[in-house]
Amino acid sequence: MLHEQLWAPWRLAYIKQDADALPSARFDYQYLPGADADCFICRAVAARLPDGVMPDRQNLVAHRSEYSLVVLNRFPYNNGHLLVAPLLHKARLVDLTPGEAADVHTMITDFVDRLERRMSAEGFNIGLNLGLAAGAGLPGHLHWHIVPRWSGDTNFMSVLAGVEVIPQSLDALWQLLRDVGQA
Repeated sequence: MLHEQLWAPWRLAYIKQDADALPSARFDYQYLPGADADCFICRAVAARLPDGVMPDRQNLVAHRSEYSLVVLNRFPYNNGHLLVAPLLHKARLVDLTPGEAADVHTMITDFVDRLERRMSAEGFNIGLNLGLAAGAGLPGHLHWHIVPRWSGDTNFMSVLAGVEVIPQSLDALWQLLRDVGQA
């Protein structure tokens, strides 16, 4: 059987858990009440450069609103995989205010529309893993997954080798989804 390698050097920091190699190592943090410094979403919300500017590009934050943010998944299931989360560290749906719940729903709706228009997504898997027993990798901070899908997006790599191929860099996806005056 022919063996090919997929080169993915950006995953080394994740594998080694090397804090100095992760982008968050060079930021100051202004945590919101109830934030957890070990939570990557709380860190993205709180991160500031020394001049006070929010380093959204480095933290893959595609959008911030009054109550929520949209962040690119660093280890996506498919091209365009996003996470939508409330700004505040909350683990239970009943803890969301009506404003937070509405804002999260609005962000999901808006980014599904963006992915349809900008990436020609044909379908979506959208979901929330609520609690550790349900598979939540970050059970303390609610977050919804938006995974764009296309007809035929399952190929021989995932079927035969159990490997997913993501054809777009996270930086290129961030640029595509950011608000830059595009409709």
